[in-house]
Amino acid sequence: MKVAVCINHVPDTETKVKVGPDGLAIDKTGVNFMLSPYDEFAVEEGLRIREKFRGEVVAISLGPESHKETLRKALAMGADRAVLLKDEGVRDSCGVAAGLADELKSLAPDVILFGKQSIDYDDGQVGTLVAEMLGLPSVSVVVKMDIQDGKVVCDREIEGGHETVETKLPAVFTAQKGLNDPRYPSLKGIMAAKTKPIEEKAALPAAVRVAAIRMRKPAAKNPGRIIGTDKSAVAELVRLLHEEAKVI
Repeated sequence: MKVAVCINHVPDTETKVKVGPDGLAIDKTGVNFMLSPYDEFAVEEGLRIREKFRGEVVAISLGPESHKETLRKALAMGADRAVLLKDEGVRDSCGVAAGLADELKSLAPDVILFGKQSIDYDDGQVGTLVAEMLGLPSVSVVVKMDIQDGKVVCDREIEGGHETVETKLPAVFTAQKGLNDPRYPSLKGIMAAKTKPIEEKAALPAAVRVAAIRMRKPAAKNPGRIIGTDKSAVAELVRLLHEEAKVI
């Protein structure tokens, strides 16, 4: 079985984000990058599918040369090979999806996995956009997968609970936390990743449909106030919530 896992190269979750001098993107100076956490669940699920059904796991990322660092992480976890769809420009979700869909069309995998969203822009669109472009069924925010005889039964998160759905392969799935526990790359895996191939290709050109016109940090929160320390402050608190905060 051939499994494709699409991954992204994102700022570390502990990064203190600063807006760049152009006001359109973050300042990458001193920023550490990592494999997007939800993508780790996707890579792990791909590896488990290969272990059960045999075949190969191909990691794919679209972006500049720096994305090789994240592809090496996927290879160290156990992916068989990797593809970098090289593009130094800025793309919106639709442009990223178009580039990935073009590669996936020629690769023709049985299972296509994404993280449910990338933690940089949090759009949560690329996986389902790719499915639409390829004409494939998709299941999002998956927390359980069971593949049997070309069919897949999935549990997915919905508001207030879980939903069980069934679809046929090939299909696209986006992984949610709880799907599995991603493995740590072993020393052997890290060493092997250095020799595994990363194929470079030019990404399919795509029009920019959505562009950032301004980026700014949220305004600082106003300092809190202590109205009182006993029940006599209740009336004043209610008045402020009604007249100032306007929440009641």
